[in-house]
Amino acid sequence: MQYRNDRAGNALSVLGFGCMRFPRKGGSIDLAEAEREIMEAYRAGVNYYDTAYIYGGSEAALGEILARNGIRDKVNIATKLPQYLVGSRAALDKYFNEQLSRLRTDHVDYYLMHHLTDIAMWEKLKAVGAIPWLEEKKKSGAIRYVGFSYHGNQDGFLRILNDWDWDFCQIQYNYFDENAQAGVTGLKAAAEKGIPVVIMEPLRGGKLVNMLPQRAKEVMRQSGRGWSPAEWGFRWLYNQKEVTVVLSGMNSLEMVRENCRVASEAEIGHFTAEDADVIGKVTEEIRKSDRVGCTGCRYCMPCPKGVDIPGTFRCYNAMFIESRGQGRIQYAQTVGLTREPAFASQCVGCGRCEAHCPQQIPIREKLKEADRALRPLPYRIGIHIARKFMFRKAGKKD
Repeated sequence: MQYRNDRAGNALSVLGFGCMRFPRKGGSIDLAEAEREIMEAYRAGVNYYDTAYIYGGSEAALGEILARNGIRDKVNIATKLPQYLVGSRAALDKYFNEQLSRLRTDHVDYYLMHHLTDIAMWEKLKAVGAIPWLEEKKKSGAIRYVGFSYHGNQDGFLRILNDWDWDFCQIQYNYFDENAQAGVTGLKAAAEKGIPVVIMEPLRGGKLVNMLPQRAKEVMRQSGRGWSPAEWGFRWLYNQKEVTVVLSGMNSLEMVRENCRVASEAEIGHFTAEDADVIGKVTEEIRKSDRVGCTGCRYCMPCPKGVDIPGTFRCYNAMFIESRGQGRIQYAQTVGLTREPAFASQCVGCGRCEAHCPQQIPIREKLKEADRALRPLPYRIGIHIARKFMFRKAGKKD
């Protein structure tokens, strides 16, 4: 196993165990199988285990397994504050104490503000006293390091990143999403500040394995590398010095063993120019299903009316590359759930964006098309309700 250091010099395994997708049996976590997988990863050198308050049963399962095997203090636990449920200072203690109980521990090594999509969510936490609360917990040792996980657009990520002295952050990042959400710009911005970056969705929830077009798989095979699609995805990430830990939601011993092997072999600089060319060709094959030829260059931005043009087109394309539901969910997360909405329907047809588009996309026409597809009535209602809940004023009882 290879290791990279956090800000304090602690060595973290480059492969982290994502505990959201523990194997299940009869509707609940298969504790025996999860234990086998965790211990297999532990013996291979994995020392970073990521869970969250809302991962049903995950915190409790992880806590029980670590305690039963006597390895709690030999690994790092990362879990997350459900900030979307917090409306008061008392709620911070309520959820944190519940998490400590579930995890059977007196401290959390890496504590994240969960699922921020906009700086307004962080501002809401600050309004209820999150910063002094976090500083108190760090001083007492109950929390060692504080970070945030992010699912919004690039601009929002940079604002949150620069708003406080974070110990680490967590972003969705993979070779297909290189310019989505925080993207490579966010990755490098964090690294320039000396902030470690934990990667989630390195394979897009398995889609860069299970949903690859046959031609993309053939491109990989013809390279002669002998790497599986999953290995290509991990090696692309491990080649980047800005990446600290890559999370994998492993749910089989076979997966644990393969991912640990790759994490032991893939060093920075091992990925050649020819390998990068393979990834480029694979990405091209995936994008043949795109409805809009947007490269995410952002030359069209900023929109004077606040429309997230590249974000809208990325989600629209996801409807046809992945599924309609996935594209709509991504749109709700990254475009709909920001303090200032960035919907395509806000376009007034000024045409300023089209004058700067290198791809000569008829942006105004495509925005209307995308909005109709991404926000049918049930989704419009759902986003409206979610916005009222997530951006409610702080101070309400929890």
